[in-house]
This record gives sequence, structure tokens and C-alpha cells, in this order.
Amino acid sequence: MDNLTVNESVPGRLCGSTAGPLVLTVAAASYAARGAGARIAYTLTPTPCGLLLLAATNHGVAWLGIHDSASYLEAELRNDLSRAELIDDPGQAGPYASRVVAAMVGDASTVNLPIDIRATAFQLRVWRALCAIPRGATRTYGEIARDLGQPQGSRAVGYANGSNPAAIIIPCHRVIGADGGLTGYRWGVEYKRRLLQHERALAATAAGGPAIDHRGAFRLELLERIEPERNLRKS
Repeated sequence: MDNLTVNESVPGRLCGSTAGPLVLTVAAASYAARGAGARIAYTLTPTPCGLLLLAATNHGVAWLGIHDSASYLEAELRNDLSRAELIDDPGQAGPYASRVVAAMVGDASTVNLPIDIRATAFQLRVWRALCAIPRGATRTYGEIARDLGQPQGSRAVGYANGSNPAAIIIPCHRVIGADGGLTGYRWGVEYKRRLLQHERALAATAAGGPAIDHRGAFRLELLERIEPERNLRKS
């Protein structure tokens, strides 16, 4: 098991089957707005769908983003958590990232992650609805709004969806437009497409279809992107 150093006072947790649904609980974050008062460690790791940047306090996962550019991800992290002390520390954040990748590629059947995020009451309701969407499935903004008892609230659902600080594990990419279009995703529609395509393949495999090969090539390709960017920033 990963050697995770987690404060006993966990502000939240995400748990359940990787195939869904997941159960999200959030109390109060350990930090103030924009990360004020927190020391947050982060790490970059390759996934089948792009580079993952995961950031965590000593209480749990605080931020996730996905993109092909390490520098872009770091800039977004620094913008979102501009008042935190941010440290590139794979030793602290890496075990969390390993768990997320294992869930993504189908190497883990369950998820159990401590979560340290800020949320309004409405955001939490929306994010819990996202976590209830099974892997390989999608819902529309309107469907989620109706499920929450706010049939005219699809725009508010979209706003809460877009404010999700923990991409992938809180699966805002599984929400689509009323016409089935891949509308609106903070990290870009291309990443939404990759994630949904990958998850549909995993779901098909679980249902008895051909296995997909998620190892090898994507790790080498994306690691080749990480190192030059890191070296450039150090020079």
C-alpha cells in the first residue's frame, strides 16, 4: 500500500468503485481562498489522456488538472492557488497521483482518496452528481439540473461544473451538451474527448470486450515532454 502521510483530520474523502458511482464527502478545507495558509505539494505524471498535475496538502488532494504542457498546468495551479506555498514535491504528492492513474487505467477497482477542497453547498451538490455518473456514461447539464430539483438551472450546473478543482476524480468531463456535443471543459474539448473515449474503452473491456493497452508508449511520449520543460525552467 502507498505510504501516504495524511493528517487525521481529513476535510473530505472520495471513495467507491472506479467504475462508479463514487461518493464524495467534503467538510471544510484546511486553507482559505486561493490556498491561503497552506503548504501544497504537487507532481506531474503521465496518463493515457495527457499529463496529470496533482496537488495536495497534508490533508488530501486539493487540485488536479490535465494537459499536454507541464508549464501550462503549473501556471494554472499557481493562478488558482496563488496564496499557497506551492512546492514541486513528488515524494508527498506522488502516492496520490499513483492512485489516480491506477484508477484511470483500470489497475485499481476502488478509489479511496482524502480530499481537501473548498466548495459551496450548491457546488458540492453538483460535484456529487458528477461522481454518481458511471465510467463510460455521460449526462447533460439539463439532466443534472433536473435531478437536483432545479430544471431551469442548467447554466448554474455548468458554472459549478467548470469550477471543479479536481478534474478526473470529480468527473466533470462526463457532462455534455443537450445535443450530445462535447461543450465546455476547462482543459479543452480535446482532453474531454480523450477521457471519454478512454473510459468507454475501459467500460467495454469490463463488459467482455478486448483489453486495451494503456502502458508503455504514452508514458515515454509524455515523459519526453515533461523533462525538456522542467530543464528549460531550471536554466
